[in-house]
Amino acid sequence: MTQCIAPFSIDSLCRRWVPLLAALLLLGGCSTLNYYGHLARGQVQLLQASQPVDALLRDPQVDAGLKQRLILTQQARDFASARLGLPNNRSYRRYADIQRPFVVWNLFATAEFSVKPKLHCFPIAGCVAYRGYFSLGRARGAAALLQLQGFDTYLGGVGAYSTLGWFDDPLLNTMLRWDDERLVAVLFHELAHQQLYVADDTAFNESFASFVEREGLRQWQQAQGLPAADPRAATEREQFSALVLASRARLEQLYARDLAADAMRAAKQAEFERLRQEYRVLREREWGGQGRYDAWIAAPLNNAKLLPFGLYDKWVPAFAALFAEVGGDWPHFYRRVAALGELPAETRTRALEALHKTD
Repeated sequence: MTQCIAPFSIDSLCRRWVPLLAALLLLGGCSTLNYYGHLARGQVQLLQASQPVDALLRDPQVDAGLKQRLILTQQARDFASARLGLPNNRSYRRYADIQRPFVVWNLFATAEFSVKPKLHCFPIAGCVAYRGYFSLGRARGAAALLQLQGFDTYLGGVGAYSTLGWFDDPLLNTMLRWDDERLVAVLFHELAHQQLYVADDTAFNESFASFVEREGLRQWQQAQGLPAADPRAATEREQFSALVLASRARLEQLYARDLAADAMRAAKQAEFERLRQEYRVLREREWGGQGRYDAWIAAPLNNAKLLPFGLYDKWVPAFAALFAEVGGDWPHFYRRVAALGELPAETRTRALEALHKTD
């Protein structure tokens, strides 16, 4: 049953946001203050634009197609809490049309001869490999400044994100343009971030959420009598990711060599051409000439563009092994994952590696 939503209160938002923002602003100077001010304004505008889904479903003026999509999200939202043990809160019980294709743009950056990300550290989220912007113009401006300093940069549009339970995350028009399968999966993914988040370990967090997404989607499809997801998409994603990760590993070896800058740049471009060629071979031999990553591979390549790969699935096999170990019991699984999250980073990695080997 869809839970009742109280009208949005800007006062309640401020009571949550202002103490957090004040703490963030203590960490830096004017540029930090300006950036966090941008985040605060963007979050406030997003929440102010949202409306209760229940009210929209009762409104005869609302498009029937939109209503059908919203009904699906509420069914999936109920399933997430009732069957997957995910947080039962007000997130995804409101809807906002923000009149743009992405809610935020994430900016990744690396040095010219490095595949290590420029990190950005926050009091609650810890250190992450990107900075998010609600404005594309602002994100492009930040990227241009980094490029002037010699950094490789990459901007990626994001259709959904989690505030980790700090706010009641709304459904967005950027999410409803996805097909049913992806929409349901992303709801499970973002709620998993609310269930558990470990500071300073992006691969752990994203792999955990990705496992919950995939297993949750499998159980949802089974419960709804829907056909299982086409395995070809997952296989192609894994094959493409393996290509990119192999290229990134070769670049890391290249950058460790003692080469003059011009020679390093030439070798770097040669590696990107090798990646393109290997993709073309994979596309023709394995995918029947159809490539869903054509646009990505044809666009300019640099170190920063490779950064997101591996973050979302590095430890998925380990979490799958752990889920099997607890007999598919979601509450038990979450307790075990939380215990892993409390371990020191190196110990946690060893534990995940051991689970990976048992998969």
